[in-house]
Amino acid sequence: MNGATSEIFDEMLDEHGQVRPAYRGYLSWLDEQDESWLRKQGAKAESVFRRTGITFNVYGEAAGEERLIPFDMIPRIITATEWRKLSRGIEQRVQALNAFLHDVYHRQEIVRAGILPEYLLRDNDAFLQQMIGFSPPGGVYTHIVGIDLVRTGPDEFMVLEDNARTPSGVSYMLENRETMMAMFPELFSRMAVRPVQNYPRRLARSLSACAPAATKDRPILAVLTPGIYNSAYFEHAFLADQMGAELVEASDLRIVEGRIAMRTTRGFQPIDVLYRRVDDEFLDPLTFNPDSLLGVPGIMDIYRSGGITIANAPGTGVADDKAIYSFMPDIVRFYTGEQPILKNVPTWRCSEPDALAHVLDHLDELVVKEVHGSGGYGMLIGPAASKKELARFTKKLRAKPENYIAQPTLSLSTVPIYTKAGLAPRHVDLRPFVLVSPNGIDITPGGLTRVALRKGSLVVNSSQGGGTKDSWVLED
Repeated sequence: MNGATSEIFDEMLDEHGQVRPAYRGYLSWLDEQDESWLRKQGAKAESVFRRTGITFNVYGEAAGEERLIPFDMIPRIITATEWRKLSRGIEQRVQALNAFLHDVYHRQEIVRAGILPEYLLRDNDAFLQQMIGFSPPGGVYTHIVGIDLVRTGPDEFMVLEDNARTPSGVSYMLENRETMMAMFPELFSRMAVRPVQNYPRRLARSLSACAPAATKDRPILAVLTPGIYNSAYFEHAFLADQMGAELVEASDLRIVEGRIAMRTTRGFQPIDVLYRRVDDEFLDPLTFNPDSLLGVPGIMDIYRSGGITIANAPGTGVADDKAIYSFMPDIVRFYTGEQPILKNVPTWRCSEPDALAHVLDHLDELVVKEVHGSGGYGMLIGPAASKKELARFTKKLRAKPENYIAQPTLSLSTVPIYTKAGLAPRHVDLRPFVLVSPNGIDITPGGLTRVALRKGSLVVNSSQGGGTKDSWVLED
């Protein structure tokens, strides 16, 4: 997550200390509340999260160790006007991502046009040869997309990255809202906030619309999880339950009469749509990693023969590669014929000699990320790095420059959090969740706001000490 180096946009207060329109109604309510009661409600929220099991595992720590994701009870508020502009930009970007994926696995017109260098596909582990020439059911590659956004000014939202493989965090968005409604029911009767609770039903409807030709009746949905030790297992179980879908592991599945079927009390039942939360590499040991115990042997053959829909489609990871990200403005223009509504963060591709020289010369000013990195791991925040860290990253960049991109540190917006001393500003990002089907693009109003809870912290990822808060989109 990038930091701030110049004037910071405060989403609640303007430059004169006046409350912005989005927060006026909420702050009016907040001023009426007893402070000791508010503190009790904050503690109550933590106990609700712990009781519900809203925790996550942190890779690299002691086996079985789980952490509670910190929740801040001050909502992040977005006006209807702001959301309309954001929605247009998100829809445009997701359309371009799906068109890009179809193109790179078919005619590769964007390469032929000289816009995207061919080596970015050829040397990319996320580009799957097995998907070349194949079109998934309904022509949808990214059934669920998470677009990470940062705000740098009143009308300035930028895309930090695209999550086109298996975006996580939607369960926290839903639980944050449910917790807020349980703690402050009168607040929601006083303020018109757009609902998010129907996301699981919309997800089930969107996935069902992508069912393969082999589907005979109402589509059967299942969620494939790596198991209880996965960091996002809570979310896998939560979504399966909320959608009315089965939660399955590899051991529950087998091929029966040319279909992927799951074990039930009435024998094996074919699955039409598999929402997989297993990475490509582990999806099919006959096609990818032969040592995988998390996937289903032969599922890629069933998929290519039209026997099942896999969401998201294998090979979508090439669209959220951070080197590909740097071409997204060109990708949007190429496939939509329009100028991008949402800007990219300026990005240097370290695989290019001139860009690498610039990055090395300005390493203490930049944020450096692994091309395939996620979760805040494997990155350098130059302004906060020690001389030793800078030296270590210099060696990494010189050894494998193609593994990295670099970006400037941005002046990210802040929103208030609740502290013992009162409200205090902290940096945030926003991950709206987008559903794609042949019936259209469905964007949930708001999304997951991740917040850097420590003063001066620049990282919002839960694995790196960040927290979450409810995201409100106000009605007109």
